[in-house]
Amino acid sequence: MNYLTISKPAEASFVEKRSEFIGYIAPVSTNEEAVDFVNLIRSKHRKARHNVYAYILRNDNISRYSDDGEPQGTAGMPVLDVLRKRGLTDVCIVVTRYFGGILLGGGGLVRAYSHSASLACDAAQIMDMRLCHRLTIACDYGLYGKISYVLPNFDTITVSSDFADSVTLEILVLSEKLSALTKELTEITGGAAVITDMGEQFEDFSEVVKS
Repeated sequence: MNYLTISKPAEASFVEKRSEFIGYIAPVSTNEEAVDFVNLIRSKHRKARHNVYAYILRNDNISRYSDDGEPQGTAGMPVLDVLRKRGLTDVCIVVTRYFGGILLGGGGLVRAYSHSASLACDAAQIMDMRLCHRLTIACDYGLYGKISYVLPNFDTITVSSDFADSVTLEILVLSEKLSALTKELTEITGGAAVITDMGEQFEDFSEVVKS
């Protein structure tokens, strides 16, 4: 159910035997967004010999790739393999190649396109998207210290804190830890804290939970 994706577009490049390879990576959630991104890169590099691409979408488990004129199996599939090995989804990579006049051979092309895709992934900020619940916790000031002390034990993310007549916290907690956290908060506050579950959603927990 959890998945890895990226937060925003990134790029990286390198030169192999005078051919320049530029890897572009972007978050996409639909086939149309992926195609638009591929066309955007193509429009930026109309003089490039090749604009190879691959993408994976979480919805309907869709994956697509194109060698864009390179020998079959030497370009698009290696890029797709990088995405699969990284466990990334809702992501599109386009590798632009400016031919330098020296043939790389089949193995050389596979290595070059794989390396370019890997560099693009390395340049991106990975998000660990996990299923979680958004909670609001309302309590008196006297209970705030107890609550704030236990929250880190459950790998929560504090979205907002409102200190008015009483304290209202908005937090995210992993779905598998919801029951234990609710029980703990009820016990330490003697049931005085008002906990409201705002529903389940996916959020980035990459800075909280290290897989």
